[in-house]
Amino acid sequence: MERLDEAPVVVVTGASAGVGRAVAAAFARRGYRVALLARSPEGLEGACREVASAGGQPFELVADVAKPDDVFAAAEAVVARWGRIDVWINDAMETVVGPVDMISPEEFKRVTEVTYLGYVHGTLAALRHMRQRDEGHIVQIGSALAYRAIPLQSAYCAAKFAIRGFTDSLRAELAHDESGIRLTMVQLPGVNTPQFDWSHMHFSHRHQPIGAVYEPEAVAKAILGAVDAKKAPRELWLGSPTVQSIVGQFLAPGFLDRYLGRNAYEAQLSNDPVLPDDPDELLGPDDRDHGARGRFTAQARNGMVAIDPAQLRAGALMAGIGLLAGAFFLGRGTRA
Repeated sequence: MERLDEAPVVVVTGASAGVGRAVAAAFARRGYRVALLARSPEGLEGACREVASAGGQPFELVADVAKPDDVFAAAEAVVARWGRIDVWINDAMETVVGPVDMISPEEFKRVTEVTYLGYVHGTLAALRHMRQRDEGHIVQIGSALAYRAIPLQSAYCAAKFAIRGFTDSLRAELAHDESGIRLTMVQLPGVNTPQFDWSHMHFSHRHQPIGAVYEPEAVAKAILGAVDAKKAPRELWLGSPTVQSIVGQFLAPGFLDRYLGRNAYEAQLSNDPVLPDDPDELLGPDDRDHGARGRFTAQARNGMVAIDPAQLRAGALMAGIGLLAGAFFLGRGTRA
């Protein structure tokens, strides 16, 4: 059995709640030492307890990923304590729900600083240490919205698109350097997390996901599988809504513009009113521990499809070759 002081090290941003919290617990059960980054001390304390109870060794680090110095200092603290960083998972996010012209420049800026630049800062901090050993795995938690934007979430969608562009540039640079560092972006569907309780709302009712919803533990299992894989997937598409959204965007983007305009506006607004004491992460961290799950457990699914699009493309190519070959031989038979 591997000694705890020899166990691999994972750093998780946004670890105090939601997907980040579930991911931290999953890696702890696998035997990782887990560094937890977030702004909320209360949420971090809860995450530390979960990691410890799962058999992992937690390291709590209060940090705002929008501030690069916070992130770089956290990475240095992890290396000073445990000697290395094997896996870095960028997950911290914020969102604003409202029409484009109702969202203020300051709100766009904050969402961008956390949801996009937070990933940049985390990636730079990870590379600073992984480059020295020429190994490690960086995982970017993305979304179907990194390919197909929806109404009322322009700031969040733009940040997810930006993460994808940034990640693709880095991937090409790592290939140029023949680096041993692995890079995976995981595109998520709607997940049952507290995100929908603390979205900054320009409406009087709470935010809710569209379509099928999945438990964060199912996402964490898929992410752990991607890290464990002998050959790390370039991307991983989780849940049938993600696959449908991405493929649909490639095939019929104009149709989706009109469809989402008709069907994805009011559908994001629940019947639950926004209350005065509801958390609003855009304004600052909440002083409560919200855990991994949100308020949609009754409808959330525990299992999900996980597709490596490289395999999907290979399958489509083989099917295309098969159709062409069939047409060729059918034509020869007809002429004969």
